[in-house]
Amino acid sequence: MIRRIDLHIHTTISDGTLTPKDVIDEAYKNGVSVIAIADHDSIDAYNDELFNYAESKKIKIINAVEISTKTNKNGIHILGYNFDLNDKQLKEKLYKIRNARHDYLYKVAKKLNELGYIINVEELDKIDAVTKAHISLDVINNKENQRLLLKNFGHIPNKGEFIETVMNENCPAYVKKETVTPKEASDIIKSANGKVVLAHPVAYIHEDGLEDSDILNIINEMKPDGLEANYLYVDYNNRKIDETEKWNKFAKENNLFVTAGSDFHNKDGIRPEIGFKNTNFILNDEVIDEIISNLTK
Repeated sequence: MIRRIDLHIHTTISDGTLTPKDVIDEAYKNGVSVIAIADHDSIDAYNDELFNYAESKKIKIINAVEISTKTNKNGIHILGYNFDLNDKQLKEKLYKIRNARHDYLYKVAKKLNELGYIINVEELDKIDAVTKAHISLDVINNKENQRLLLKNFGHIPNKGEFIETVMNENCPAYVKKETVTPKEASDIIKSANGKVVLAHPVAYIHEDGLEDSDILNIINEMKPDGLEANYLYVDYNNRKIDETEKWNKFAKENNLFVTAGSDFHNKDGIRPEIGFKNTNFILNDEVIDEIISNLTK
């Protein structure tokens, strides 16, 4: 039987479509033995009930979080693992980061309204860790925006296309979001006795136009423990990109351990599902054992 792990999963606590308990059920169904829920700027998924439920399904949980940060060039996501869930400073910092998301929501909603888009701010404000993905989907899925979307795009765009065209830097609804730097996020995680991992470097290359040297600069600045090298990237045109070999080599050259994550949000028939179940991507037992050891020792 193929052994599977998945250390980057999102739930309804941030911008995923499955509840934390549903994630456990899906992992169990997919034969995944070790998971990490890494919601954006939130650890609210974690409680005794979840750990007990996972244990009943013989699934090990390594607690995680994905912190949104910003450099002078683009957004960077920092993963934290196996930290103290009760660390007061960590909780306070995450609360501040999430609060900044809601300030952002109201500012970007104003700009979207000025562009003619209708946005359900009250509903979005109920989401604890509201993201650009939530906002763009709200616009796209609102039938009242269809005519304007067709006029501006020639079709109904997906969330990535809308974000890239309307909401990102140098776009008409761009709003600068108050955030932390990769180094600050790294320090927050380390102060809570966690392991720091730079998330999906492949995405920054293909999505943000960074070069390998930029990734190295970020690493030198924030000094993470690991790199999410085992990650299958799908771009906004649904083109599938597997650079796992390259990033595993990069990690080794820079004395970083590697992790593996699907970055699961929802079943869209395109992106990897929990445990990479719908892909040909498989890690051997030795690599899996090493990953788990590096995150939990």
